[in-house]
Amino acid sequence: MRPDLFDRSILTRQLWLFRREFFWVGIFSMIANVLMLTPTIYMLQLYGRVLKSGSELTLLMVTIFLVLFYGVMTVAEWLRSRILVRAGVRLDENLNALVFTASFEAYLKRARQNAGEAFADLTNIRQFLTGSGIIAFFDTPWTPLYIGVIFVLNPFLGWLSILFALIQLAITRQTHRMSTKEIERASVASEDSNRYLQGKLRNIEPIQAMGMQERLRVNWSKLHEASLAKAESSSARQQRHQVFSKFVRYCMQSLTLGAGAMLVIEGKMSAGSMIAANVLMSKALAPLDLVVATWKPFIQARTAFLRLEKLLDEFPVQRPQRPRQDPIGEIRLDALTAMAPGRSAPLLNDLHAIFPAGKTVVVLGPSGSGKSTLVRCILGVWPNREGRVLIDGEPVESWNRQELGPHIGYLPQDIELFDGTIAENIARFSEVNSMKVIEAARRTGIHEIILRFPNGYDTLIGEAGGMLSGGQRQRLGLARALYGNPAIIVLDEPNANLDDAGEHSLLKAVAELKAAGKTVILVTHRPDVVAIADLVAVMQDGRIVRFGPQYEVTAGQQAAAA
Repeated sequence: MRPDLFDRSILTRQLWLFRREFFWVGIFSMIANVLMLTPTIYMLQLYGRVLKSGSELTLLMVTIFLVLFYGVMTVAEWLRSRILVRAGVRLDENLNALVFTASFEAYLKRARQNAGEAFADLTNIRQFLTGSGIIAFFDTPWTPLYIGVIFVLNPFLGWLSILFALIQLAITRQTHRMSTKEIERASVASEDSNRYLQGKLRNIEPIQAMGMQERLRVNWSKLHEASLAKAESSSARQQRHQVFSKFVRYCMQSLTLGAGAMLVIEGKMSAGSMIAANVLMSKALAPLDLVVATWKPFIQARTAFLRLEKLLDEFPVQRPQRPRQDPIGEIRLDALTAMAPGRSAPLLNDLHAIFPAGKTVVVLGPSGSGKSTLVRCILGVWPNREGRVLIDGEPVESWNRQELGPHIGYLPQDIELFDGTIAENIARFSEVNSMKVIEAARRTGIHEIILRFPNGYDTLIGEAGGMLSGGQRQRLGLARALYGNPAIIVLDEPNANLDDAGEHSLLKAVAELKAAGKTVILVTHRPDVVAIADLVAVMQDGRIVRFGPQYEVTAGQQAAAA
């Protein structure tokens, strides 16, 4: 096959890497299916040679060959299963990093509610590749072999077996036509129900405190009941197809036996051939019956494949970028406009500004004026934007995130800490540098507090920092932002949960950053922070209405208020 046939997707190319494994699975499937003729040949030998000759030696030799061939067949089946299992594991190893990166990018740019869906899709594909469904697809092509042997035994039974195989194929096609959409709808409904529940569990404390649980349960119940109804309908249809397919297969086997008996009565074949033809018919139809039985996992694996294929194609691995010097910290906004899905008016509207390197910029404005959206755009984490954000003259999206990240410090409004130790969280889960961790903690005034914990910096904070107070989480998030002395520090409402001591530590830390020539962008509502600013940007309705040195903007605001 031409190589370009396999260039349509990353996932297809990854599967093509396993062509050698699939080739050997096909070889072992051929060996196993050919040796499936062993009981038929053994039966013909018993009826045609052993019973007529009465030779015990012949019986012994035929039986020895029977056991030998069974042993080879068993080894072939074990080897193909082993190869598929290892191929599934290797496929996961090859793709998990790509899926991890792509799912994060997709969640960031499209605010996907279920970031783990891609990993579930990868697991679904891996399980199908190692299950009985894929074996059925390797065994089905050998159905003509069994039918061919039946032709050798008797042409009439051969044509009868072809008719039965066509009926079984028609049942499989009908199963595909009637079940595919229903299975996919049931899968989507189940995902919607699980996504809704997971989203609410992430905010369980306010739900419990304000008595919202029952109402949310009612809403979830509607989604869950719809999911159950679709799953029940899909499973019922699938069961009907399986039961009908089994009924047809049993009838076919019995009709084959009856037709063989008629031929034996007419003297056109032997009793041994009659029984052998019946066994061969069962072998011929078994893979087709297994295809029907495993159709639902096949559809689910196909849906997972298409979804994962689309994800990896939309968010491919970025090509290595040329190394750059460490950023100085100049930030330029060039016609920056930011939008939000479902909203016609932009959140930010044609912003132009220059934040010089080494300056402290305080961003003021009422709630909803676009301050948090602005800092997200500056950091390159807001997906729906137009215009440009330049860091040291280069578009923010052109920077390699692994290189730029250590030079960026970010404290968002909603502080997310991660399950691990205090030191790991401050060090951003990179290799922990104890001196840098302690330095960052001291600058935020949390060092002494950490030492009072049972295990100090090795204390596990629990999921999302659940064992810490709001102020402690804020300080810990600030320490993480300051870790490693980054060139650009973006703080979004850093004093929202701080007490007087915490606020004092914050102002001291910002003053030190300012003295060290760091670029600091600080979003706040509190006027006492403005005094440490070099520049002040005042936002309103998605625009920067005033921007300039701190004393000029402050004087202008006071004059406007008067």
